[in-house]
Amino acid sequence: MEEKKGLFARIREGLAKTRRQLTERVEDLISYYQNMDDDFFDELEEILILSDLGAATASELVSDVRRKVQTQKIGNPEKVKELLRESLMEMLGDSEPYELQSPTVLLMIGVNGVGKTTATGKLAAKYTREGRKVLLAAADTFRAAAIDQLAVWSERAGVPLIRHQEGADPAAVVFDAVHAASSRNADLLICDTAGRLHNKKNLMDELSKIHRVLEREAPDSHREVWLVLDATTGQNAVNQARVFREAADITGIVLTKLDGTAKGGIVATITKELGVPVRFIGVGEGIDDLEPFDARAFCEGIL
Repeated sequence: MEEKKGLFARIREGLAKTRRQLTERVEDLISYYQNMDDDFFDELEEILILSDLGAATASELVSDVRRKVQTQKIGNPEKVKELLRESLMEMLGDSEPYELQSPTVLLMIGVNGVGKTTATGKLAAKYTREGRKVLLAAADTFRAAAIDQLAVWSERAGVPLIRHQEGADPAAVVFDAVHAASSRNADLLICDTAGRLHNKKNLMDELSKIHRVLEREAPDSHREVWLVLDATTGQNAVNQARVFREAADITGIVLTKLDGTAKGGIVATITKELGVPVRFIGVGEGIDDLEPFDARAFCEGIL
């Protein structure tokens, strides 16, 4: 229970900017209107869109709130915030934190600059703290900086790293890493892969080659592909997710830098419009500041 309280507190703190912007605007709206008429709901929808919930998601939320107001015969605008939180919770579902299967191979993908390599290192640290045996693979061989950055994280997390030289074949790195993970009985192999989007075909070809290696060399391992997105980019993150989803079979989202933006509503947009679960959210720069996504904590955190 104490751990759960700590999780709620950290997520709430990390979502402070989103909460301030969204809550203040909703409260200003409530104080201005005496009745919940069409203008009231139009402005509420605009507030949600400005918090990066996305037009379709915002429209659906407001429609649901309006329906509840009518069926429950609610006349007091003060109730709207509570109804909004309830509708958002229903939309997101009471998600359970991701449970790691053993053994698992996790491919981390995403464009440069979103915090992909950092998220990879933080996940390695998290699962190591939990007593799991973790191995890292520097399969983003496109940038020497990515390999060196991951080497720093592997040292911080106390996790072995399989690496080749810059420009090496990423599939060859994964091949070596799979065999190293097998020989060491690792629970989790995390592969930091390249995130080039300027040529989607190259990305697809590279990931297809890695998947062929995994099918051949690690047929009994569970496989995950997590896309890392930067929350501060708002709707652009959703656009990136759509492109990556066309190129890869994404099984989860890691959303970084939520503490640095008022665009936390992007979580709802991704979950609703893309149908891909958010697995972890970044709420700070520390090694412990990558939190499992909890829908209830998130809803409480922004409203």
